[in-house]
Amino acid sequence: MHAHSSCAEGYAMQPLRRCFLRLVCAAAALPVATIAAAQTYPTRPVRIIVPFAAGGPATVLAHVIAQPLSETFGQSFYVENLPTGASNVGTTTAAKAPADGHTLLVVTPSFVINPSLYARLAYDPIRDFTPVILAVTSPHVLIVNPSFPANNVTELVALAKANPGKYSYASAGTGQSAQLAAERFKLAFGLDIVHVPFNGGAPAMNSTVGGHTPIAFNALPSAAALIKEGKLRALAVTSGSRAPEFPDVPTLAEAGAPGQESLFFQGIVAPAGTPKAIVDQLYREMDKILARPEVKKHLAAIGFAVTVGSPEQFQAQIKSEVARWAKVIRDANIKTIE
Repeated sequence: MHAHSSCAEGYAMQPLRRCFLRLVCAAAALPVATIAAAQTYPTRPVRIIVPFAAGGPATVLAHVIAQPLSETFGQSFYVENLPTGASNVGTTTAAKAPADGHTLLVVTPSFVINPSLYARLAYDPIRDFTPVILAVTSPHVLIVNPSFPANNVTELVALAKANPGKYSYASAGTGQSAQLAAERFKLAFGLDIVHVPFNGGAPAMNSTVGGHTPIAFNALPSAAALIKEGKLRALAVTSGSRAPEFPDVPTLAEAGAPGQESLFFQGIVAPAGTPKAIVDQLYREMDKILARPEVKKHLAAIGFAVTVGSPEQFQAQIKSEVARWAKVIRDANIKTIE
């Protein structure tokens, strides 16, 4: 009777054992499937969405990596500019794309600013995307028309305080990182300088070159050539150290405005759920491209420093930047856009 019971129990346990073994095999197969996906990737051309107009600084990174990636993977990596809607259209398009590594997105500070600036946004930078790489950074730069009667930050502050509301500054647009850097600067010194937003860095620079807006804040790559040509005068950069291409231009901290550090950045993200093996593969190849001396030299000449961050590091930065710029928008009383 005892033996019969033992046999019955053993028979009853067999389906459980089979179920357990199936689960173990399925779990073991998951990494293999992920690796297989990475080994066959990409299976068709890969688009790199740039949510800005062609020709601006935001396009630089995409073009730097596209051709070398095409050569490495044997499939075309091509750049697609979707410039409408203050980068929101291109970003939303990428968020809704299949999470298979065949759609990538170039992101800049607007990626982390817009969630606090727009009342209705169709994407969340943390929930809807997987970071691939933080690629390059550059400071913002405080610039003036050469005829502006201030030779440094101290003189500019004194002039603006003595003439509240008289002077204006140009930026690439409302809610752009350069404008928020300018608003932080104004808050720090209690300045009344009128903001004149433009649709992009180039028209903002043209306005300042022409003297229509005597002051401007912009990402350094948008202003670098004009500074070198003497058409604009740089008073300070917003980085923690001086820009290598402009060693004579002090940081805002050196110029008497501590606590103003901010950087324009560019990185690559993919839709959330993109397999980790594909993300890691893309990160490794992009890291190799950005480490090439000729690439570093090309980027440095226009004001970018290669500052590679891993997917995990970039994710941490995105989270901290979302919180930081949300505070600036609140403190500066910048109205949300409906």
